[in-house]
Amino acid sequence: MRHLSTDIETFSSVDIKKAGLYKYVQSADFQILLFAYSWDGEPVQVIDLTQGEQLPQEIVVALQDPNVIKHAYNASFEWYCLNRFYYSPVEQWSCTMVHGLYCGYTAGLAATAVALGLPEDKRKMGIGSALIRTFCIPTKPTKSNGNRTRTLPHHEPEKWQLFKDYCRQDVVTEMEIERRLSAFPVPEQEQRLWELDQRINAFGVAVDIGVVEGALQIDEDITAELMEEAIQLSGLDNPKSVKQLTEWLTEEIGEEVDNLQKGTVSKLIESVEEGKVKRVLEIRQELAKTSVKKYQAMREAVCSDGRIRGLLQFYGANRTGRWAGRLVQVQNLPRNYLETLSHARECAKAKKVDVLKIVYGNVPDTLSQLIRTAFVPSPGHVFLVADFSAIEARVLAWLAGEQWRLDVFATHGKIYEASASQMFGVPIELIAKGNPEYDLRQKGKVAELALGYQGGPGALIAMGALDMGLTEDELPDIVRRWRSSNRRIMDLWYSLENAALDVMRSGYPVGVRGLILAREGDYDTQQDFLTITLPSGRKLFYARPFLHQNDLGREALHYHGVNQKTRKWEVVPTYGGKLVENVTQAIARDCLAESLTRLATTGYQTVMHIHDEVVLDAPESRADIDAVNAIMGAPISWAPGLPLKAAGFVTGYYMKD
Repeated sequence: MRHLSTDIETFSSVDIKKAGLYKYVQSADFQILLFAYSWDGEPVQVIDLTQGEQLPQEIVVALQDPNVIKHAYNASFEWYCLNRFYYSPVEQWSCTMVHGLYCGYTAGLAATAVALGLPEDKRKMGIGSALIRTFCIPTKPTKSNGNRTRTLPHHEPEKWQLFKDYCRQDVVTEMEIERRLSAFPVPEQEQRLWELDQRINAFGVAVDIGVVEGALQIDEDITAELMEEAIQLSGLDNPKSVKQLTEWLTEEIGEEVDNLQKGTVSKLIESVEEGKVKRVLEIRQELAKTSVKKYQAMREAVCSDGRIRGLLQFYGANRTGRWAGRLVQVQNLPRNYLETLSHARECAKAKKVDVLKIVYGNVPDTLSQLIRTAFVPSPGHVFLVADFSAIEARVLAWLAGEQWRLDVFATHGKIYEASASQMFGVPIELIAKGNPEYDLRQKGKVAELALGYQGGPGALIAMGALDMGLTEDELPDIVRRWRSSNRRIMDLWYSLENAALDVMRSGYPVGVRGLILAREGDYDTQQDFLTITLPSGRKLFYARPFLHQNDLGREALHYHGVNQKTRKWEVVPTYGGKLVENVTQAIARDCLAESLTRLATTGYQTVMHIHDEVVLDAPESRADIDAVNAIMGAPISWAPGLPLKAAGFVTGYYMKD
């Protein structure tokens, strides 16, 4: 087996950041400028396709040769770009970015090189971004550049030579990253899953552009009307200005208004009397609800055939391996509650703003609820939408061996009610939603959402406990009751933390409930990890781990990773509950991966998946949601006894049931 490491530089008039890879490549003026490559680690060659050079025949043959593995950093880019002009099956490609993410490193070639400690000559050159702006995107015409719309090599010959060196260096860096991670290979099932992900992203999902254009036009009209009304009521030049509006409100209300956050505006609306202040606040609330950025993102990203591609990022979460959203960010679409969703949708398409006002009142909120419905099946097809029921709670119960919870999931599945029953010693049948005598369901719900990963009162508040009507004084008791009802889950927190500490101290592997914690390293490449092997065989990697006192003065595991708040590569402390969260979410992700693979094998086309939900584009003749639910709920060989369950529906457009 031979290895071909590659990197390409390209031109397109389409903005790849806004429109995505697929529309970028499908542009009529898309062009491959440079092709850099290395055979089996040999010196890098650069083919300058702008100067009449062509790919050597051996490279053209190699691109489709199953005995040659093609390597690239973010191989999705090279694979799709090259397939515009050549043939190269995705299963012959290996992505070094995915390899880095799998091993707990960050995304980005330069950032990964730095995190790995590559010497300066093995890192990506820092001038790359400027060179890409010069040669890879259209140029703004000016008198000084002769009003040209594109910079070609002969316009900037010295920079062009630098660009070729930069392209060559990318291959050097990519090969060094791959070499340093070679002792920790990506499992075969993850490679197959990456290939499936490429096919799902390349297939894309259809968009009803009528809904998109209608919503954008209506939003423009409504925003103008609301702004005019707010100006008339307040006398302000710009009612959208936080500074102007807070000063005006402070003067009108007679008390200090220090911010205009969502919660603050809601409370003010409730507290002030009817009149111009209340109406201005309502307008502020309505304008804030407008989610047209999603519609704008759809319009930017939709390809000429009416489909959006590239909505999902494989291994977007670099430890758990969960997917992340791209372009339209389908992972955080607003929910829909309208009972007459189809009618609202048709009104939006027809731009019937007056009808929307009369029937639905709050037009911005209605448009927000319609965002999902802009995604539609292919002609003659329907969507099958199915999701796992309480997947994280099920995995956590299974992992910890919390039997009463497993019994709940194996029967009625009402975990909020069952949790409240355990916590307060009240029969579950009395904990009905809205039962004034035993209104404990809310406490059970917030406890379930907040406390599974060693959270305390702060976690309850963050999950909205105070908004549910609970008081701060009640929270410690809820934490105590939940923990006393879930002692096996508590044991799992402390067992996993102690196992990590033992591994770090002794260097010997430790097993905890089907998980294996170990210290892994490679002296030659200076790699050092704490790993947790999951039931699926996949591993979680914690790079360059060490023991150090935490903020509480206790010895704790620390490692190098991306800080979720700062988004920077730095030292990150962790603890038992966080390790359990990582493991639980990773296993839940592996359950979704298993389902995606099974669905593909059965012949179903996934167009997108959101958290624990799959959206399938199926011919009406195959619209068997029971079959899909059965596939997702079927036992998994590496997770015996895990009680999975899925529920779904058939629809003519994407929605939340």
